[in-house]
Amino acid sequence: MVGMALMVFLVVMGLIILLASLRMCAEWERKVVLRLGRFAGVRGPGVFLLLPFVETTPFTLDMRTVTFDFRAEAALTRDNVPVAVDAAVFWRVVDAGRAALQVADYRAAVANAAQAALRDILGRTMLTEVLADRERLDREMTETLDAQTEAWGIKVASVLIRDIRIPDALQDAMSRVAQAEREKQARTVLGESEVDIAARFAEAGRIYAANPMAMHLRGMNMLFETMKEKASVIVVPSSAVDSMGFGGLAGMAALARGAEPAAGEPPPAQEH
Repeated sequence: MVGMALMVFLVVMGLIILLASLRMCAEWERKVVLRLGRFAGVRGPGVFLLLPFVETTPFTLDMRTVTFDFRAEAALTRDNVPVAVDAAVFWRVVDAGRAALQVADYRAAVANAAQAALRDILGRTMLTEVLADRERLDREMTETLDAQTEAWGIKVASVLIRDIRIPDALQDAMSRVAQAEREKQARTVLGESEVDIAARFAEAGRIYAANPMAMHLRGMNMLFETMKEKASVIVVPSSAVDSMGFGGLAGMAALARGAEPAAGEPPPAQEH
């Protein structure tokens, strides 16, 4: 009986120790193991055993990608313009041992490093570059932040600038400059168009001067286009009358109209 009781006691104690040694973590988690206070490795995912009363797991780290927003208020650019920038950083833990042992709060460390990197890059960049080349700024911030967090076992995947705000007075001034630039471009295009049109008119004049028949045909076409609109009054420049022969054409047309008897009137009496 004593032997049986001792066996039951040992079995129960073994089960208690086994249950106390069992640990489990999810697929996206890792547990840092300390053996008598010293780092003994990283365990997980799944079920694993610990040496009871010798090994402990004080840290459980999430290995999934984490994102958080951060902001730089009144950050000065290289040309001393205050801007407010909103950005987001995407990062994840790749070495749970270093993330737990090398920095006390790796989340706060990443946030502070991201704000410092953003202010540093803005201070080395002109305002026009900040507004026009966000992709380059995102790439530079990602490289800078990743180099700083590598010692903590953290990989920065990307940093994205979401919004850039500048003072209202400066925004109005930039808007006026952009409007003036567009008006300048419009006037330049209009002037170039006038030059092209004048060149084509000059070329047409040389062609008409070399071929008077073409000039007459063009004049007749213009007169036809005007008359088919049923205009009661046709204005013809005197120069066109002289150069295109409109005078003879107009005289023949008037003579023909005068020779026709008016509608409803008897023909003139013939003299004997």
